[in-house]
Amino acid sequence: MPRTSRHANPAAAVLGFEAELFKAADKLRGNMEPSDYKHVVLGLIFLKYISDAFEAKHRALLAQDPAAAEDRDEYLAENVFWVPKEARWSHLQAHAKRPEIGLLIDEAMRAIEKDNESLKGVLPKDYARPALNKVMLGELIDLISGIALGEAGDLSRDILGRVYEYFLGQFAGAEGKRGGEFYTPRSVVRVLVEMLEPYRGRVYDPCCGSGGMFVQSEKFVQEHGGRIGDIAIYGQESNYTTWRLCKMNLAVRGIDADIRWNNEGSFHKDELRDLKADYILANPPFNISDWGGERLREDVRWTFGVPPVGNANFAWLQHIHHHLAPNGTAGVVLANGSMSSQQSGEGEIRKSMIEADVVDCMVALPGQLFYSTQIPACLWFLARNKNPGKGWRDRRGQVLFIDARQMGVLVDRTRRELTDEEIQRIADTYHAWRGEPGAGEYADIPGFCKSATLDEIRQHSHVLTPGRYVGAAQQEDSGEPFAEKMARLAAQWRQQREEAARLDAAIEANLRELGF
Repeated sequence: MPRTSRHANPAAAVLGFEAELFKAADKLRGNMEPSDYKHVVLGLIFLKYISDAFEAKHRALLAQDPAAAEDRDEYLAENVFWVPKEARWSHLQAHAKRPEIGLLIDEAMRAIEKDNESLKGVLPKDYARPALNKVMLGELIDLISGIALGEAGDLSRDILGRVYEYFLGQFAGAEGKRGGEFYTPRSVVRVLVEMLEPYRGRVYDPCCGSGGMFVQSEKFVQEHGGRIGDIAIYGQESNYTTWRLCKMNLAVRGIDADIRWNNEGSFHKDELRDLKADYILANPPFNISDWGGERLREDVRWTFGVPPVGNANFAWLQHIHHHLAPNGTAGVVLANGSMSSQQSGEGEIRKSMIEADVVDCMVALPGQLFYSTQIPACLWFLARNKNPGKGWRDRRGQVLFIDARQMGVLVDRTRRELTDEEIQRIADTYHAWRGEPGAGEYADIPGFCKSATLDEIRQHSHVLTPGRYVGAAQQEDSGEPFAEKMARLAAQWRQQREEAARLDAAIEANLRELGF
């Protein structure tokens, strides 16, 4: 697909109301913890979404063939969930002010799970608990009732999806460290997606959190004029609560996916053992020391060396490499230490990966991007085949280094985001380096990017920190002749020295006056 085929999407314009909506919803929270309130609000947004989608389809079928309006298969064929009468939003809205509203919501959630196999065990069903303020619940229903702006179909889905995604991010920020476990910041996900360009094929995330990688991948396909059905989505998550969030997040977007859960995780119970993915996007937890590595000393995935028991970083990289298809590519977020650490055999594993030529690109990220940690992070890009043909250049024996540490803008006192232009610059550099048709010519830029050979990397002891390779940024030439510049600087230095001597004398005089 041509790289320039970006299509305008009317629903992709900035909506602007998400922040106001979140403020209003947050005001209703009272003393509830964000971690509890998150499920209350997101569950209701989900209910509103599936009810809206059902009602729109129901109206369309009634107009065509009233008998078909009661046929569940008609809804299933369009990836629309069947919503029984007692679970429809209009029913809940009509009873929002009643004291038993919590019980009605729980019954609605149970009815939806009963009639939709893929949602079994996913929806929150504790709205009737005594500790939950029923007046607040009624007010939340009123607030959420206005979300879809009267639109139907795809636009309604996109608006609700964006609200859901925005709320996820805001709750992650409110929860701090714990929030980061289920949410990767949108700008980081967009870098991965824009660089890997998942147009068609199998997309996999072995630690998928709330599903942000998948949402952005589908959005990317849509924005570039592709068909959503061209990608198949697979994921695994070990935290049951987060898995539920992921299932709901994807359902709100109308995204069909195979997302597995078990509490043992991808290392110990690889649910998708035989999967070979075309694209892998992952943000594993950083530097995990209790990953149970002592029980996995011999494993088919450890192609480049047995990862240390005390840190899972190189276990994740090898698990991901193992699941790549012959022409597959992967983007992985890891702590900066993974680029240079030598302890516990990590340096040897990294060396083996470099010498096997599976490392394609390294990106150093700016600090303060994540909700969950202040640990500086980087992106590893892995490729099974650096000479894939299809008009791309042969990049075997080379690694691209990008230093993006100076990028990003502060969005609040503690957190930074990459701008759209910065994300595009990073992605465009990678595409040009890969020699993709229409991507332009690649050139090293001092201080930003460098295409290094394996020999150069060997000279740096197989350390992959981009700053070692890109060098210093070029200073702008002012056009001032050298002799004139030296004369000006010398005069400036003498003037500053005279000023310093004058200040020293003044301080000395003051001290003498004080008797010191």
